[in-house]
Amino acid sequence: MTDAAFRPRIRPWRTDDAPALFAAVRDSLPTLSRWLPWATSDYDLAHAEAWIAHCARMREADEEHHFGVFDDASGALLGSTGLNQRIRANRAANLGYWVAEAARGRGVAVAGARQAARFGFEGLGLQRIVVQVAPDNHASQRVAMKLGAVCEGIARNGLMTPDGPAEAIVHSLIPADMALWDIPPNDVSNII
Repeated sequence: MTDAAFRPRIRPWRTDDAPALFAAVRDSLPTLSRWLPWATSDYDLAHAEAWIAHCARMREADEEHHFGVFDDASGALLGSTGLNQRIRANRAANLGYWVAEAARGRGVAVAGARQAARFGFEGLGLQRIVVQVAPDNHASQRVAMKLGAVCEGIARNGLMTPDGPAEAIVHSLIPADMALWDIPPNDVSNII
């Protein structure tokens, strides 16, 4: 749970975030590499720079919206969250998140994911946000539950993991779920 002095905030990735992203991923590889196919032992600064460039292109095209999660007071990178796999016809997208090892257990994923989801609902007009979690990724399942996401079932081969396609537990959020959150609304105009 976050304390009053600890305030995670999301913002779009910037080019100068690459060294912090590289360091956070490298420090977190033992945890991240289990779930995320891109979190490999050869992850380097060039990977971080390429990811941030990709995020900028996708944001400019209004296809995907990825954010760093930063400590509002110190500016330290705490993790990442984002909306991807957008389906415009259904006004839907997927929500993903990860937390740097040093920031785990402090409510970072929930705080960042809530802000990203609020941006999706209020800034992008989404009506459905999906969170897919590997059945044995208990930390991510707890985040989905704390978001108030409704568990809808299992998607066979719903996720690509380092070991290949895997089942995913499917959770969903809709705009009404924001009423359950204990955070004030963000001014999403500063994220857009």
